[in-house]
Amino acid sequence: MGPNAAAAKQAEQLRINGNTYFKKDRFGAAIDAYTEAITLCPNVPIYWTNRALCHLKRNDWERVEEDSRKAIQLDSNSVKAHYMLGLALLRRQESAKGIKELEKALDLGRGANPKGYMVEEIWQELAKAKYHEWERSSSKRSWELQSLKEACESALKEKHFLEYSEAEGFVDDPTTSHSEQLEALEVVFNIAAEADTPTEVPDYLCCRITLDIFHDPVITPSGLTYERAVILEHLQKVGKFDPITREPLDQSQLVPNLAIKEAVQAFLDKHGWAYKVD
Repeated sequence: MGPNAAAAKQAEQLRINGNTYFKKDRFGAAIDAYTEAITLCPNVPIYWTNRALCHLKRNDWERVEEDSRKAIQLDSNSVKAHYMLGLALLRRQESAKGIKELEKALDLGRGANPKGYMVEEIWQELAKAKYHEWERSSSKRSWELQSLKEACESALKEKHFLEYSEAEGFVDDPTTSHSEQLEALEVVFNIAAEADTPTEVPDYLCCRITLDIFHDPVITPSGLTYERAVILEHLQKVGKFDPITREPLDQSQLVPNLAIKEAVQAFLDKHGWAYKVD
């Protein structure tokens, strides 16, 4: 066995030791083990993500960011690295960058091996961040609309006062026209506020089982669309059949429903309130 092979074997044993420490919540010991593994084999991404996870457990977000960035340099498709980097950036108040990393992690995580499937976990964090972002921008838009509405009402009131003064003594009364203008103004501003007014998510954008908006929609041969995590759990725990049609169904037959995925994203981009999670 050559020196490189021996180092790789030793590093792998250190990773296993680190995992054992981690499961026992001995994060300091786990960090030491992963650090030794990194010293021996610095180009193995999982050693960096494992150490980053230990730092995350300690709320050491600066080191989480450092290790996650190194892991991404080694493997740009690392779901865990993008996810933890996103969390670190959010904790450090870099919301836009954090959301971007979580979105990257979500895209990479969709369709991943079920054993390493993280979409639900990623979605929860992304949804919270996006909802808070929507709340801030929605409050600003609401204030701006209200200010503009009050200015318009004030202008109409002044216009009505002038018209009433000029019409005094004549048969025509501008009061009716003024009321109609105020009603029209109300309609316009109600329409402007519609996108920020929570309603119901359309049924076709929701899973038939969870009734929640899709995170990772997949379509079956029968043409029905389900949330991937939910249908996978059904196939593993209940049986290999479609829960609605009862037709035989295997995991390999599930295909990403890109049309619904894009429709969901378009809806969320327009209605940020739909990101709200319980």
